[in-house]
Amino acid sequence: MASEKKSAVAVVMGSDSDMDVMRGCIEQLGEFGIKPAVRVISAHRTPEMAAEFAENAAKDGVKVIIAAAGMAAHLAGALAARTTLPVIGVPLISSSGLEGIDAFLSTVQMPPGVPVATVAIGKAGAKNAAVLAVQILALSDKGLAEKLAGFRKQQAKKAIEKDSALQGNQ
Repeated sequence: MASEKKSAVAVVMGSDSDMDVMRGCIEQLGEFGIKPAVRVISAHRTPEMAAEFAENAAKDGVKVIIAAAGMAAHLAGALAARTTLPVIGVPLISSSGLEGIDAFLSTVQMPPGVPVATVAIGKAGAKNAAVLAVQILALSDKGLAEKLAGFRKQQAKKAIEKDSALQGNQ
């Protein structure tokens, strides 16, 4: 029986409705050759499952956890409280009418000693969470560091091309 390669990144969301936004994170990781473990775990509806996941993540091969949630958004903090792995929080816009500010504050305002790296609200944050996870992993993975450098060069190239196109329209 072939051994299954464990994923270094776990993408956890509080609800399956979060997948619309987190798909961008998963796709961004895929561009770096990382197939994340994807889970739906609620800090409030399934707290025991959240605790068990966080406590076992490192021994399951996970090196970085990306946790996305809206409203009270305690998922990233609940996971960070139960692991020493880096946790990246992605605050999401919900039906609360607060445009994700509630989720942002719940994610970013962690007590000293239990950090959660928090990215932007919504789709931009989902993609940035993936890039931040890659940056963390690239510290000990030369191949990933090279892919990250290429990604940054490609971003610069696209920006220069857009600027050139704008300059040509004047």
